[in-house]
Amino acid sequence: MDTPTTRPTGTPGEVFGAFLKLGLTAFGGPIAHLGYFREELVLRRRWLDEAAYADLVALCQFLPGPASSQVGFSLGLLRAGPLGALAAWTAFTLPSALLLIAFAAAAGTLDGPLAQGVLHGLKLVAVAVVAQAVWGMARSLTPDRQRATLAVIAIAAVVLLPGAIGQIAAIGLGVIGGLAFCRDGAQAPVSVTRFPVSAQAGWVALALFASLLLGLPLLAGATDWPALDLFDGFYRAGALVFGGGHVVLPLLESETVARGWLSRDAFMAGYGATQAVPGPLFTFAAYLGALAQGWAGAALGLVAVFLPGFLLLVGVLPFWNRVRAAPLAQAGMRGANAAVVGVLGAALYDPVITSAVLIPLDMLLATAGFVALVAWKAPPWVVVLGLALAGGLVGLLG
Repeated sequence: MDTPTTRPTGTPGEVFGAFLKLGLTAFGGPIAHLGYFREELVLRRRWLDEAAYADLVALCQFLPGPASSQVGFSLGLLRAGPLGALAAWTAFTLPSALLLIAFAAAAGTLDGPLAQGVLHGLKLVAVAVVAQAVWGMARSLTPDRQRATLAVIAIAAVVLLPGAIGQIAAIGLGVIGGLAFCRDGAQAPVSVTRFPVSAQAGWVALALFASLLLGLPLLAGATDWPALDLFDGFYRAGALVFGGGHVVLPLLESETVARGWLSRDAFMAGYGATQAVPGPLFTFAAYLGALAQGWAGAALGLVAVFLPGFLLLVGVLPFWNRVRAAPLAQAGMRGANAAVVGVLGAALYDPVITSAVLIPLDMLLATAGFVALVAWKAPPWVVVLGLALAGGLVGLLG
């Protein structure tokens, strides 16, 4: 029997307009985006009530993928059906993607002490932002010794096993550890939200997600098509991200820098620039794709990194209310989230710190950026501007 669904009450054009405004103004990363969505769509436009919105947020935090973009996709789906979901994603993503593609196009022409100093300052931004993410996630996701230990085990997996294998093993060990040691946590409150997705559509989406995850590496290995290699790598990165945009950093690094598609310096400069634009952090994929294969690579990378999270979302929507009430599911996710802290902690050291902090002054600037974000609650764009200017000044004086 199909899961009951709701009938959309808006239009794709209305959704596009609302999310274009958010895509142009929503600075601050995934948590800030959820606040923007609540203010604009729950409180002002009244597309849904607080309880329904909380349910969407809980669902998207449960799944791998870009949580804020998945919430936006869900809101568009609820408001205007599948075309509304597409309109929400396009409008929220396009502004930052175009800005980062332009940055990729200009990056090769940036030369001289000032330009190189600014680029180095952007790499220091990445140190501050990832350190802030590790700090905040560790406080909320590893509040006890069991989950703190799982985070350390995740670091060991990432350090001892190469590339994506280590990250997959870390998340897998986290789930196993959560099932074994994290069953005593309080269960999340369960509310009911019915989405305009049938059970049959959910099964098709899950089958497509698994087919692409398993089939793309085989197809890419059997052919000599660079575009397919890029799509495969970015799809796999998007499929394995628990914890939001910052966690995709080590996955994308292993799929691009490790393959020789671009330098680590270019990677880190782009990640720093991503902090200066509004919208989702996953648009970093557009920058990487543009450096690797031009405009076509930017489009492929952008679609590939978002696609698995959206397929999983559509696949789970019809069954979510039943699954999320299960104590074992909640225990497994507590362990997976603890492992995310370990994966991100390992990434903070390598490649973030190792490629950006070269002299003591670099550590001073990165620490100042971290304190500005955490203690002074400075907007990320202020830190980006400040460290870029500081890097340029150091470049001129050095």
